[in-house]
Amino acid sequence: VQLQASGGGLVQPGGSLRLSCAVTGSIGGIQDMEWYRQVPGKQREYVGRITEFADTFYAESVKGRFTISRHNAENTMSLQMSSLKPEDTAVYYCRSYAKDSSLGAIYLWYWGQGTQVTVSS
Repeated sequence: VQLQASGGGLVQPGGSLRLSCAVTGSIGGIQDMEWYRQVPGKQREYVGRITEFADTFYAESVKGRFTISRHNAENTMSLQMSSLKPEDTAVYYCRSYAKDSSLGAIYLWYWGQGTQVTVSS
């Protein structure tokens, strides 16, 4: 199982950006999917989660501005970010609790590489 995050870039404060996370490989199943972000020199920060039943949970810092969705038929997840602030600048990572069918019936957390989001005028 591999994850690929995309969609990062430079956006002005107050603007919007949509990130995507694609899960590929020998997928035997996908349960929860999450977004994290990290600023250099700081710990990786939880952004939000979407369960296999499409229930969503968000960090207080992004609640009301960010929306997570998933597209099960395509094995993808999106992060719609609005009203962006300079403090949202970070490398954004996705991860998924998934089953690699080549490894049997075990679910593991898989991380994708990050995508840079810069909020600046």
